[in-house]
Amino acid sequence: MKLTSTLTCPHCGHRASETMPTDACQFFYECTGCGTLLRPKEGDCCVYCSYGDVPCPPIQEARDRGNGANCCA
Repeated sequence: MKLTSTLTCPHCGHRASETMPTDACQFFYECTGCGTLLRPKEGDCCVYCSYGDVPCPPIQEARDRGNGANCCA
């Protein structure tokens, strides 16, 4: 399981490598480039699933087990 994801801001394109929490979804992230507060896209559980290059740990785990990608339920 990967615990680091690179978030890309859809507003300014700034990229930042962040360590993801393993026990909760992260609903908000403030871009360190432009200060925009990012929220998950509709249908995603967290900012890592919406803007990261690696999905959050609960989604990774669900995919590894062959289950549908639904976390925080």
